Amino acid sequence: MFESMKIEHRLDKAAFKAMEPKLREDLLDIQADLIAAKKRSILVLLNGADGAGKGAVLNQLYGWLDARKLVTLTYDTPTDEERARPPMWRYWRDMPAAGEIGIVLGSWYHDILSCRVSGTDSRTRFGERLAAVNRLEQMLWREGVVVLKLWLHVEADRAEGRMAQAKAGSADRPVVREWDEVKGRKERRRLEEAATEAFRITSTVDAPWVVVPAADPHYRDAMVAEALMDALHRATAPALPPPAPAAPLFQPESLPKASILSTLDYDRTISDAAYRSELEAQQRRITEITQSRKFRRSGLVCVFEGSDAAGKSSTIMRLRQALDPRHFRVHPISAPTDEERARPYLWRFWRSIPRRGDVAVFDRSWYGRVLVERVENFTPEADWERAYGEINDFEHELTQSGYVVVKFWLAITPEEQARRFEERERIAYKRFKLTPEDWRNREKWPLYDAAVTDMVDRTSTYYAPWTLVEAQDKHWCRVKVLTTIADRLDKALG
Repeated sequence: MFESMKIEHRLDKAAFKAMEPKLREDLLDIQADLIAAKKRSILVLLNGADGAGKGAVLNQLYGWLDARKLVTLTYDTPTDEERARPPMWRYWRDMPAAGEIGIVLGSWYHDILSCRVSGTDSRTRFGERLAAVNRLEQMLWREGVVVLKLWLHVEADRAEGRMAQAKAGSADRPVVREWDEVKGRKERRRLEEAATEAFRITSTVDAPWVVVPAADPHYRDAMVAEALMDALHRATAPALPPPAPAAPLFQPESLPKASILSTLDYDRTISDAAYRSELEAQQRRITEITQSRKFRRSGLVCVFEGSDAAGKSSTIMRLRQALDPRHFRVHPISAPTDEERARPYLWRFWRSIPRRGDVAVFDRSWYGRVLVERVENFTPEADWERAYGEINDFEHELTQSGYVVVKFWLAITPEEQARRFEERERIAYKRFKLTPEDWRNREKWPLYDAAVTDMVDRTSTYYAPWTLVEAQDKHWCRVKVLTTIADRLDKALG
């Protein structure tokens, strides 16, 4: 791909100055449409070898655009805070809101290419990481984030000359240094080969690569402006109807619908004495493991889903008692705020991922997309259908980074739920837990039953399996949950 860059790409300075006023006017007009609509955001990934002019392009964009809705996102060597979490956490943390443009220096491609150049990653591992990026960028596009991927290219001699000028202090502007590990012609050639392979695999309809000849600054800036204009048009175009979801497996209407919750034994109980003994024993196990040296390199993410009044809060309380309050946090999840709706749906969960050595408990979770959003028709079918794969990727990223992901569905029967609702109405200090929505949701029990069956079937993986908990007896439920957490931690850290 870089062979074509050897052709001289030049734009006369006078010609550039003549076209610049109209170019700036058009960029500002369409950026204003982006800001007013607040439907999509743009991520500009500004890549290229050192000396290609990334800093100059960044400064030019700030001169052309409304800087109030423009943010620079710069990623260098990870900070202590960033090293304590999965690699993608820092990009999700800084995701711009709808209506904004983020310019990224040091994108997620940097580490992938660096590991390939140094030989740390095999060709197979390199391909796997790029395939994961494809899925990420496809998800971002469908969640309203337009990703513009730019690679600025100059020949080695010119780039090295610019870097030498910068080192001598004679450069016109600061030079963005990104590739300290690329020190010579051999490493630079490896970087170009790895980048070419990355372009081949990850230049998609949703997020294509644009390779910019950067030897002539006027040509470079004009081409970047045209690429950004195209991204802005894509971001402000009317939304296309979502693609049709995949056809479900054929199931004749005459056959009963599958229900994974119907397979549970709701008669499971435990005596009071055994409950007290087992609860204390499992809490002690969890305390010992989470305070161990090994756990400092790991982390625990617990997901609690279940029927209303199934006992999530009281079970979480027993887990709390086993944890150091300085190193865990419970995240109660409700309807998204305006800030959260302005970003991809996984954003609010990514930013709550704990540091290694800590625990995060989600009381409701990202599974709301395939449960309440599906049942209540808050989300188009195509969107919640694709969410199964996106959630699997999210949890895989966590486990690859050393986290233990434990997921529970607390199940009770409709009759037991009605009894607990009536009890909440009678007891003053429990009344706040009951809302008219809780009673209304009972009418949709079969729909939630079907949604849970699909959820477990499509997201119970070897690295993050679901545990279905018979919660008819609260004591049995609590012991099973705490035992499962202790066992999963033992297996992962043993």
